[in-house]
Amino acid sequence: MDILESCKMAGATLMANKLRSTLTMLGIIIGNASVIAMVGVGQGAQRLAAEQFESLGPNVLFVTPGSEESRRNSFEQPRTLVVADAEAIAEQVPSVEAVAPQINAAQVITYRSQNTQDLVVGTTPEFLTVRSFDVATGRFISDDDIQRNNRVAVLGSEIAEQLFQNRNPIGESLRIKNITLEVVGVMEAKGSFLGNNQDNSVFVPITTMANQIVGRTSPYGIEVTFISVTAKDENSISAAQFQIENLLRLRHQITAEDDFGVQTQKDILNVVGTVTSGLTLMLAAIAAISLLVGGIGVMNIMLVSVSERTQEIGLRKAIGATEGDILSQFLIEATILSATGGAIGTVIGVGTVLLVGAVSPLSAMISPQRLSWLLAFPGESGCFLGYFPLSVRLNSIPSLPSALLRLPAR
Repeated sequence: MDILESCKMAGATLMANKLRSTLTMLGIIIGNASVIAMVGVGQGAQRLAAEQFESLGPNVLFVTPGSEESRRNSFEQPRTLVVADAEAIAEQVPSVEAVAPQINAAQVITYRSQNTQDLVVGTTPEFLTVRSFDVATGRFISDDDIQRNNRVAVLGSEIAEQLFQNRNPIGESLRIKNITLEVVGVMEAKGSFLGNNQDNSVFVPITTMANQIVGRTSPYGIEVTFISVTAKDENSISAAQFQIENLLRLRHQITAEDDFGVQTQKDILNVVGTVTSGLTLMLAAIAAISLLVGGIGVMNIMLVSVSERTQEIGLRKAIGATEGDILSQFLIEATILSATGGAIGTVIGVGTVLLVGAVSPLSAMISPQRLSWLLAFPGESGCFLGYFPLSVRLNSIPSLPSALLRLPAR
């Protein structure tokens, strides 16, 4: 039988049962739309993580306190790094361009009658270079502020807007932990990083932070939350990591496990990528279950259709149609149902991905290769799921003589 004729007959049969055909396609539509949406959102999460890590600054490494085991098992921040370690890295590691130690603490910030609790960061002037921040108005922390323990503060763009609205905050005073600080600058907007809004931070000299806000508790110097380091170029990152590790082992007199960790942007991004990829795969697998259920629905409807059309099949066999001809017609019907449902589901899924990208910070997307595969999969699955049960069912249907016995009497 001509393939075009089979397609016409299959289309006519499906149109004659519009409601049943629509309900059969519904499972494919929901399944394909769910898979595309989950994969697109997962890829968007990976892309957002990559963009946020790139925004930290070029060629950045992070030196964190505590061994890997202590960071994993302890609820408190390990205290094994001090400002002197950062100074040693800056002076003795040749592959490093700039070093910025940080002390981070959530504090209540008060301006007149307004209170807010946000992150206060004690740091050094090198912070701008290492972390690629820019000052919008005023100035940043200076070396003189560090040496003199000056009570000055630089505000993130959002906290400046929150506390001062349309007024110029430069020269105004605010209070942190009963310490009055003069606002000397406002930062350019930086955005969020892994859920933390960097524009809601207040930056103060690291010495002021240690001596007057959080207090000094280490006999070895000013403890830091972590140290940010930028290598001279991309090719120097591995050398910088190796040299920093060796220097800190000598300074801390380590003979067993390191009491610090050195991670590059790439290391952290790989971990985040592994987590997001795993979550995307899990969500896609869950969504694929509905696609499988939709395919099984197509298979069941084809079996019902064969049962309803037993007399037609018997007559066609009697006039010379082979089992292959009849099977191909039913497979074409299954393919049309699956492919049409897959196409509609693809449109809905892509629309969902675009909508998520428009209303959320996720750069939701799906690669053309995955999209083409997901578009082709429903039709292929319809053929696969329909072939074996249909072939078995068709073999059991007799040709004309027996079929005619079942015809209703007129």
